[in-house]
Amino acid sequence: MFEPNSPHDRTPLAEERQGSVFTQEVAVAGPAKGQFYIESYGCQMNFNDSEIVASVLAETGYQPTSDIDQADLILINTCSIRERAEETVRKRLQGFKKLKRKNRGLLVGVLGCMAERLKSKFLEEEKLVDLVVGPDAYRDLPRLIEKADDGEKGLNVFLSREETYADINPLRLDQNGVTSFISIMRGCDNMCSFCVVPFTRGRERSRDPFTILAEARDLFENGYREATLLGQNVDSYKWENPETGEVVHFAQLLEMVAGVHPALRIRFSTSHPKDITDEVLETIARHHNICKYIHLPVQSGSSRILEMMNRTYDADWYKGRIEAIRRIIPDCSISSDIIAGFCSETEADHQETLDMMRYTHYCMSYMFIYSERPGTLAARKYPDDVPESVKKRRLSEIIELQHELSASHNEADIGKTYEVLIEGDSKRDDQEFKGRNTHNKMVIFPKADGLKAGDYVFVHITSATSATLRGQIVRPD
Repeated sequence: MFEPNSPHDRTPLAEERQGSVFTQEVAVAGPAKGQFYIESYGCQMNFNDSEIVASVLAETGYQPTSDIDQADLILINTCSIRERAEETVRKRLQGFKKLKRKNRGLLVGVLGCMAERLKSKFLEEEKLVDLVVGPDAYRDLPRLIEKADDGEKGLNVFLSREETYADINPLRLDQNGVTSFISIMRGCDNMCSFCVVPFTRGRERSRDPFTILAEARDLFENGYREATLLGQNVDSYKWENPETGEVVHFAQLLEMVAGVHPALRIRFSTSHPKDITDEVLETIARHHNICKYIHLPVQSGSSRILEMMNRTYDADWYKGRIEAIRRIIPDCSISSDIIAGFCSETEADHQETLDMMRYTHYCMSYMFIYSERPGTLAARKYPDDVPESVKKRRLSEIIELQHELSASHNEADIGKTYEVLIEGDSKRDDQEFKGRNTHNKMVIFPKADGLKAGDYVFVHITSATSATLRGQIVRPD
């Protein structure tokens, strides 16, 4: 089955990765038109968007391929969150020159956030690109492809206030058949000063919860055992029934999805510290199948820097949310995003970030050097005045501390027993399984007869590194 590539512009210490009826199979309308190959860069939302694109294309006769040399259509689903991500895409497009020369009919398209941000520049300057399609225009792909086939350039980067793709059944492009994503909302209203997402994905809008439930049921019925609810800020999910006026918030949605089946494990990403409520935390605590893991980006431990970032909370507020998590879900693991070297950051600010890391004791973090993004408030208002060498040194110190915290976090799990969802074979040894526990930690353990991907097992942890737990299958107590 087709597998997208996934280079990430970040430094993790752990591996990441309407209608009432959904179906895993995609009906092809009419004769086959050719094969498409798609690569996804950046966040989980982009990978989910690629599955929506795959469904749209399959409905018009295109079929996915994992062999780029056989493709009639190559699509790059892009990310603009970091400058390095954009550089990676530009280099990748240059690499298609040989394929273009070999196949004169080959079409190349750029999708997603980078497509929206750079718009017609791609068509004017990047001669290899035939299509530029923003994240709200994927329904228009068939028309744009027809235009490109006729020699015209296809461009649609319209940002919608309504599009959620709620009626499109994503064509699952993964290989493990165990874990998948469900997009519950699109866009972002937060306007953090460093971030391009509100400009590339538009304003927040939430999906009808009943379509989300239908998608979750379909996943379970097709053998999936874990669903991650996705949104730029899931805690701000809000859907109002147009007929009754009833409002569904994220806590209610979590409750509904958890009720699909007790064997369907639920995760979500990403939370915003200003919006994660006690009601959400209490919902997590009540349900065994809602994972005890929260990704809560702090970005900086300095209240001064947080104000410049327009994060709308300070360090004390963030600590208050951490205290609430510890009180309501005592065994919850917490991860974060951290930016090193934001505009005007001093050594004192940097030390406050390190102190916040120690206070929260993150199980893992995504750690970045600040890179100025054109069009953002920070780019317009604040000089990018921290020297690159200082940024790199501070990032190294953040990474080193997170390595220590992750190792300590994992060492504390030695001797404990966890329920683990088997995701498949270990990358290093096909005689071992890999899977994750409720805390989103990767666990490696020897295989046992009769077990397969998608099964739950109890694993007693015998050793640990900063990134991985190892153990042995045991019977539950």
